[in-house]
Amino acid sequence: MELEQPCSINSIKTKIKEEAINRKVPYPMNYLAIVHHDPASCYGVSFPDVPGCFAATDKATDILKNAIAALDDYFSDFAEIPQPRDIETIRTEVAGDLAQGAYLLAVPYIPRDTIKERRQVNLERGVWDAIDEAAKTLTNGNVSEFLGLAARNEILVRQGQIALDD
Repeated sequence: MELEQPCSINSIKTKIKEEAINRKVPYPMNYLAIVHHDPASCYGVSFPDVPGCFAATDKATDILKNAIAALDDYFSDFAEIPQPRDIETIRTEVAGDLAQGAYLLAVPYIPRDTIKERRQVNLERGVWDAIDEAAKTLTNGNVSEFLGLAARNEILVRQGQIALDD
């Protein structure tokens, strides 16, 4: 981020906001990951569209969660987010891996903008009470953080990207 000297807090905030607006991408984007697993090792996840981004886990149930976190960490360092390619292109590219037992997994990426936006939300009092209680337990009382996590989770569940625990 280039700033002219001297700069004020307001000029820095404006520049950060402009850069965040320029980075907007469709929410969520789905990147195809290739998952490898040998019986004596952990699950390894890599992204053909995101070279250098990897995840690993010992448990199959943590593959998607760790892959989402890997994308989030990886993209937090880059100003430009690549557009994911279509499944047929990826399938052709990794055909050898797929033939050896690897599989493809769609991994959603919802960018975490650093710019917060204030919105008014009207809910029933009982819902607010439940939100307040859940926020105390899950986000140290931070209702905004809880609502953001709940919304992300709901988006991913509705898209079939994650399943609710029974």
